Amino acid sequence: MAEQSSVVGAQAVRRALDILHSFHDNTPDLSAAEIARRLTLSTSTAHRLARALLGEGFLEQDPRTARYRLGPAVTELGRLSYHQRGLHLASPELADLSQRTGATADLALRSGPHAVIVAGGSVTPKVGLRRPLHSTALGKVLLAWPRPGDGTAESLPPLYAFTDRTIVRRDLLAAELERVRDQCYALNVGESAQGILTIAVPVLDHMESARFALAVRGTPDLITAERLEWFLTQARACTRALEVLLLPPSERYRAQQTD
Repeated sequence: MAEQSSVVGAQAVRRALDILHSFHDNTPDLSAAEIARRLTLSTSTAHRLARALLGEGFLEQDPRTARYRLGPAVTELGRLSYHQRGLHLASPELADLSQRTGATADLALRSGPHAVIVAGGSVTPKVGLRRPLHSTALGKVLLAWPRPGDGTAESLPPLYAFTDRTIVRRDLLAAELERVRDQCYALNVGESAQGILTIAVPVLDHMESARFALAVRGTPDLITAERLEWFLTQARACTRALEVLLLPPSERYRAQQTD
């Protein structure tokens, strides 16, 4: 009986987390019926779970429309995580990189099959922050230097084609990741959107895993083949600073003392 109760409890937690994740596509608000359709739940179950999240501040509800949106507890935890990871220290470095290169500079970490942009020029209210790993330069870097416990490229869901240049065959993705590791950078030339070129490099930890990926993004007219090495030099200079700034405070102090 206790084991069955534990399973039911774990299922309820997973469903509640799924409700929070259903807002990942930058949807401002959802009704209980829309949540139910997205998660293949009954409307009554979706409503009950949403009310529980509402009570804890993870959702809030518009009194006029009864639609749900992310609540203040999510904002609070997000801000805490942002500062605990040192990301507030990364923003000036990314702004400087963007100013020097004329390109958009972004920093991302891995969350399951996605690269999540956590700082940089793409962090705006109207832009979703999640990018598929297989079709982005940021994602290729995170796949090429995985952290312990991260899934491999073989564990990704089906590889969706966003343009005619997107890699959708797993053997070709494996070959691309090998090239990324050999050259120590990743390219995205129109694989996720036409007319955009992105270069990404890893921000490594002491285990040579990519804690983050750093990208510079612009048009092919800006990031030309002739200037590729210059852009890489600028990006790598930024990663060297971030590799220290994004350490936990105690480790950051020790690293600075040994420089």
